[in-house]
Amino acid sequence: MRRLPPRSRGRLSTVKKTFFASDFHLGADARLSSRDRERQIVRWLDAIAPEADAIYLVGDLFEFWFEYKTVVPKGFNRFLGKLAELRDSGLPIQVFTGNHDLWMFGYFEEELGIPVHRKPLQIELQGKQFFIGHGDGLGPGDRGYKRMKKIFTNPANQWLFCWLHPDLGMRLAGFSSQKSREAMPEEERSWLGEAREWLVQYAHRKIDQGVEADYFIFGHRHLAVDWLLKNGRSRYVNLGDWMSFCSYAVFDGTELELRFFEREGEVLRNF
Repeated sequence: MRRLPPRSRGRLSTVKKTFFASDFHLGADARLSSRDRERQIVRWLDAIAPEADAIYLVGDLFEFWFEYKTVVPKGFNRFLGKLAELRDSGLPIQVFTGNHDLWMFGYFEEELGIPVHRKPLQIELQGKQFFIGHGDGLGPGDRGYKRMKKIFTNPANQWLFCWLHPDLGMRLAGFSSQKSREAMPEEERSWLGEAREWLVQYAHRKIDQGVEADYFIFGHRHLAVDWLLKNGRSRYVNLGDWMSFCSYAVFDGTELELRFFEREGEVLRNF
């Protein structure tokens, strides 16, 4: 019997599908422990790999990630190993940094062969235009974080941080990340309405500036949202998260759909 090549084995359909997910926050416990959530994400990657044409991981894959010159954070071996396996099989994977894992300096590119994007990216997929980014620091407001991001991304400050012993650096960063999450206003944990959702406003502004996109894909808000924008054609899609929803998006070349893995969920939409 002829053996199928790795990318084709188990493929049930010839339709090429592109998958999007964000906000795994590995390293932080939530509905599931970080390790159990990591196992769940690996199961999801195994499930989608046979029919995937590409995978986009849109930021905050880790609760905190900082690459020293010769050291990366402990753990996440199942997840990183699965990414390496999929890349070795020829499956394209793209990663975006989020506000929790800004400090990627080459490990993913050099060790895994995975490109890392630090700014939003506009691409065409099977005739549709996609505008993709994590979403942190975009849109109106949130001036405090925008100032903080400039500090975090300053090369001199990154150089100073790398001189901390990794045990101390990781502990300080973990403490800061937890306090930042606890300080989030309660109202921001739910949908604020189109007029106050800053990523919706950002997408509207891009449309006003002439950006042609069928889908504006973001993470960061931890809400599964599929929202028709003011031009009546473009859609704002927020990928939700894996701390609560286990949500992701799949594009089959014709339509994009938000789905949930091993869990039922509801998508917030206006159409």
